Amino acid sequence: MTDKEVLDYQSELEETQRALREVNLMMEQSQGELAKITQRNTAISSHLQQVQKQEVALDELKMAYDSALDAQQRLFIMRGQLEKLQNDKTHLEKYKTVLEEVVSKASTPSSSAASTGGSKSQMAGIEMIVNAQEAERQRLSRQMHDGPAQALSNFILQTEIAMRLMDVDPAQAREELGDLKTSAMSTFQKVRNFIFELRPMMLDDLGLTPTLKKYSDAFKEQTNLDVSVTVTGIERRLEPYLEVMIFRAVQELLGNAARHSQATLIKVQMDLGNDLIRVSVDDNGKGFDPESLKESSNLGLKLIRERAEMLGGSFEIDSVSGSGTRISFTVQAKN
Repeated sequence: MTDKEVLDYQSELEETQRALREVNLMMEQSQGELAKITQRNTAISSHLQQVQKQEVALDELKMAYDSALDAQQRLFIMRGQLEKLQNDKTHLEKYKTVLEEVVSKASTPSSSAASTGGSKSQMAGIEMIVNAQEAERQRLSRQMHDGPAQALSNFILQTEIAMRLMDVDPAQAREELGDLKTSAMSTFQKVRNFIFELRPMMLDDLGLTPTLKKYSDAFKEQTNLDVSVTVTGIERRLEPYLEVMIFRAVQELLGNAARHSQATLIKVQMDLGNDLIRVSVDDNGKGFDPESLKESSNLGLKLIRERAEMLGGSFEIDSVSGSGTRISFTVQAKN
């Protein structure tokens, strides 16, 4: 590892440590604010209970309900913010650990040039894998927070509103319950999608081909893109690690095409040969200059290349600006 690379890692470590200190400070402030809001929410809830027991004007009762609802909303928002800060802290701490290990390895003299090259390659591979995993966890954590977690908070609020309206306005209560059912069904589908992305159970039960076709159908519904999957060769079960690797690679390539290519058509082709498995993902999007990837922070593509080559295969990108993209990779099949 060159002196410049060591300095870059040390600089990145210092920046990560600074970001971690800022997150810790924000967490302390948020925890203090959460304690105040919790105390205020308790006082307002107590006042609401007293109002419910007394014969008061409808306007006063509504005002008490509105105050309680506002306090609970603030409480849920602050809890969500604290949860996000905790996730950021966990991510930064893991990244800091990796950087510390890299800097420590770089500072230790190697016995030979060969061992230096091997150590550098191994550490780069470990760092890339860890960063890719953490980036994916952070993405899913953010989606869970902004989607199902927020929806569940709203469910609690809607349930409490409906319960309080039962005696005051039964018709409005029924309407709130109807909205709650619709929201619950939508959130249930989102949770199922998250579970499928994390680890589709049918990959273990039915194998790679049915899972890819099912995933492409779900992806098509979510993105409104025309996605097709074509499988040739001898359909069979592969080694579990091969099925997972290929599925994750296709998942990453589909996601990249949807996010960056501005494509309307994506074709996935997989040829299950006796000795070699070839997978390609074509889109009719805007394309790009493959050379730009050398300076890119896209860990997904680098990880696919790394894994394909480790499994005795290859990785290729064929793309020209304005003419779409084909990304293909091969892996050795084990019978």
